Amino acid sequence: MPVYHKLLKEILIDETTLQTRIAALGQQISADYAASQKLLLVCILKGGVMFLCDLMKHIDVPHKIDFMAASSYGTGARETSGAVRLEMDVTTRIEGCDVLIVEDIIDSGYTLRFVMDTLLARRPASLRLCTLLNKASRREVAIEVDYVGFEIPNRFVFGYGLDLDEKYRNLPFIGVVDEGALKRDE
Repeated sequence: MPVYHKLLKEILIDETTLQTRIAALGQQISADYAASQKLLLVCILKGGVMFLCDLMKHIDVPHKIDFMAASSYGTGARETSGAVRLEMDVTTRIEGCDVLIVEDIIDSGYTLRFVMDTLLARRPASLRLCTLLNKASRREVAIEVDYVGFEIPNRFVFGYGLDLDEKYRNLPFIGVVDEGALKRDE
């Protein structure tokens, strides 16, 4: 039995459901950006990497990719501090580009608001947001999300890019953490 099983309460979104929805998002993005000559996907690290890799396979519009890392969580923290810091910036000049931010999960909105404000100051032609998971019930900052993979309840999730203390990002599904087992394991 894999090690993560003792921390897994349930599978919230299975691999097939994830991949089906990601393909649909890619088709929708392709249609919406069909006329774009300068599409840039900006992936928010680390959690967005798996989502980006699978999403790009379904976007048939020519595009470039770049990466940013920003966080409102401390090391090992499970609650946002609200203070966001930029850990890594894009290297691409985005002025005049159609920028699509690719994120794994949005809950409070602090990190995404900071990232969006940072990128908007650089005058892209357009700026949109695509998230795999949206926890709207946790939102503390107004964020308009253009593409949503799944609306999820306020539960502690991991897998498919989302970590549990920097582990288990490699899982092909989104699981709910058994918080009782997690406390016993600490």
